[in-house]
Amino acid sequence: MGAFACVRGERRAVGAAGAFDSWVGDGLGICVLASPQSIIGPGGRAMGPRYGAIGGVTFGWWLLAVVTWGTSVGCVPNVVTERRPLAISAGLSRTHFWIGGYMDPFADAIESNTDLEFTRFYAGELVAVGGELDALRNGVIDVAAPLLAPYHEGRFPLSDVTQLPTYGTTSFLVTHAFQELLTSEVEVVDGQTFYDYEIGAKGLVAWGLGATGAYALSTTGIELRHPEDLRGLPIRAGSALHTMVLERLGVTPVTMPAAQAYEALSRGTLDGVILSIGDWTSYSMDELLRFSVTDLSIGHWQSYLAMTEETWRALTDKQRTAWTRIADEVRAQNASLIDERDQMVEIQTAGDGARFVPVSDLSREMQDHLAVAATDTWTRWIEQTEADGHPARATARLWAELVVTRGGALPNGVAEYLGLECDGTGDAGC
Repeated sequence: MGAFACVRGERRAVGAAGAFDSWVGDGLGICVLASPQSIIGPGGRAMGPRYGAIGGVTFGWWLLAVVTWGTSVGCVPNVVTERRPLAISAGLSRTHFWIGGYMDPFADAIESNTDLEFTRFYAGELVAVGGELDALRNGVIDVAAPLLAPYHEGRFPLSDVTQLPTYGTTSFLVTHAFQELLTSEVEVVDGQTFYDYEIGAKGLVAWGLGATGAYALSTTGIELRHPEDLRGLPIRAGSALHTMVLERLGVTPVTMPAAQAYEALSRGTLDGVILSIGDWTSYSMDELLRFSVTDLSIGHWQSYLAMTEETWRALTDKQRTAWTRIADEVRAQNASLIDERDQMVEIQTAGDGARFVPVSDLSREMQDHLAVAATDTWTRWIEQTEADGHPARATARLWAELVVTRGGALPNGVAEYLGLECDGTGDAGC
């Protein structure tokens, strides 16, 4: 039997039965996939990365026919043993609007409209919040729904842009503006778009979800009507941008995931949170929060439905077309659901005694205090992120244009700072 080598050839999709990475042999020999982890050649040498589990197909043992010298053939499957569902994972519980209102409806629609199937994991049972990127890259999961970008500290630096303070914005508005940001051809640096820089450079393919409702400043009962009411209060912050806002307001930021805030509020170690009102019920905070300032958005959280480019290429054209269409449809439905849930939770908790006070009903001193903090947060985030080497100014400018064009408003001075040809009020398009 002559010498034999399995050499990686041109890559082909593995989404359909019978497709595989092509491998060629010269001389006589056998090429066997002994496990889903690698191609094994003579001497037990691993010849390639993990295959056999992408695109809904699990491949059994693979056998290369015995050939004569000088002949080159591809490794082909002798058996397709079974379809393997894609592992789709969420670090959040099913009560969260990104799970019950996005992940499950999305997965249901994919299974109904394609031959793909999912194994679903919830509430961090497979991958915890903030571990989604590594889990995708390491093959622990196939799909993150969601990949919570703000919990990946420093790894998605521009995605925080949606958390910059605005006025008059809703989930529906921000969801559509963010999708426009993802698909924009405007370069933010060195020929790269926002998507290129934030998603493509990490080897990912991603779609936006429905954005959260406006993040509001809420307390367990302390009324926030004057700047001195804020001084020193321990308030939960969910991100670096929240911390910037709270520091400028004079409170004591306490950074923690929302899932941990209920216990801290119950024990009195926190006096309040920054969180969207519709999200209170996800963490049972509707039982505890009694006072909120509304009509000032301390940003909106946005996250991603994501997979690796390798997994995406493994799908067939038909599967990819259906995937994109369904992602778009469910995203719009998710945004509408989130806005409805914000209103529903506000009505229900108001009936139980919670108070919701528009920012315009606060003292002029407090309105100015909040406005200055909002404006300073834009400039501080831009300058700090630029200092870290990321194109924050170009990203913030593009984001501001998209928000204002859709009817949102910017804090005073932000449009001028960014050099926009609009007044930032939402009345004049950028």
